[in-house]
Amino acid sequence: MNHAGGSLWRAFASQTRVVQVLLVNELTLSLSVAMLFPYLATYFSDDLGFAAWMVGLALGLRAMSQQGLSVVGGTLADRLGYKPVIIAGLVLRALGFALFGLVSGFVWVLLASVLSGFAGALFSPALRAYLAVESHDRRTEAFALSNVAWQIGTLAGPLLGVVLLSFDFQVVALTSASCFIGLILLQLRYLPPRHDRRNVSATVRGSWGEVLRNRAFLLFAFSALAYPLLWNQIYLSLPLEVERLTGSGTALGLLFALSSVISIVGQLPATAYCQARWTPAAAIAIGLALMTLAWLPPLLGSVWLPQEVAAGWAGYLLDLSPGIGAVLLLTVGSAVAYPFLMESIPRLGNNRNTGAYFGFFWTIAGIGTIVSNTLTGVLFDIRDRLGIPALPWIALLGVGSLCISGILLLERSGRLATTAVPREQGVAP
Repeated sequence: MNHAGGSLWRAFASQTRVVQVLLVNELTLSLSVAMLFPYLATYFSDDLGFAAWMVGLALGLRAMSQQGLSVVGGTLADRLGYKPVIIAGLVLRALGFALFGLVSGFVWVLLASVLSGFAGALFSPALRAYLAVESHDRRTEAFALSNVAWQIGTLAGPLLGVVLLSFDFQVVALTSASCFIGLILLQLRYLPPRHDRRNVSATVRGSWGEVLRNRAFLLFAFSALAYPLLWNQIYLSLPLEVERLTGSGTALGLLFALSSVISIVGQLPATAYCQARWTPAAAIAIGLALMTLAWLPPLLGSVWLPQEVAAGWAGYLLDLSPGIGAVLLLTVGSAVAYPFLMESIPRLGNNRNTGAYFGFFWTIAGIGTIVSNTLTGVLFDIRDRLGIPALPWIALLGVGSLCISGILLLERSGRLATTAVPREQGVAP
């Protein structure tokens, strides 16, 4: 672990100051979100007395605001520069999170949800576009470090949230908001006001038209839907199956922690291994294949393991084994695929309109995830009603396989061929 920690620090220290700031952003964003979001639903229902539909609407509005409007944030980043859009997003997120702790009316909570979501739509594509432009020929490593930073925050955030929750929920919300205030000061001091002006279309219509005419990118974006779709099942399908087999969801925290630790320790070695052996498309396909196979253990468990909770620790571990297998494969697959997915987006756009390309990608991913999660929930209802325990897992295996076919088709056509990123094409002052 010390060796892994040293390697992580050396990799971080070797990056430019701008990349380091962007990685600190990623870690702090993840920390603040993981500190607050796990406790929002309970706070809304238990403390504020909201009905279930009100809780669902508030949380859904946040997700839809971020995912549906990412293309707006990416386009603004191309036109106004990455720094001001990142700062604007941080300001809105600080305000939204503070409102969660200061207001109790339903309308005000909805406003906080929309502000928090739109904030993510601003800074998320801008941050990734800036990271892609600034990291030059080290994009894959930079995005690998970005995933590590996110996982560190994901691991530490809930633990800090539990400590702060012992005082009051308002303390959690205001502490989360203060994280963004700290980030704003960091951007103002250390993030230079640059963006890739030479590679941006003259008009918004031109930017969007270029993206929408890029068939290779669109095929890639829809094929890459497997990544967010399969990854988000760790929050939907996995909890349902763990509770079905073990009788409770108490082990979920340990499974989530296991996923984060694997990502933190294994991300850089996995990326280096893949870079030395495979093309980006091959690494993406292999990573998505592992993420698809992650749902084979639950499929086998749904057929072979009884629904009754087994007695003793041995029985409990047996019931939990499909969840453990799913988390291991899902996390390793994510570590393999994610950096190559991210570095492929600006490359497919010929390093033009980078913010718009990231914005469109995350908008497509967000809408696809919302639809797929809804359909997956329907499949679980059908499973319970008709007594077909394998149904959701067969569907996930099928969707993953279909998306992998799209990636391989792009690879065979040569559209995902590796191209160098010239240093002089990086950032313009």
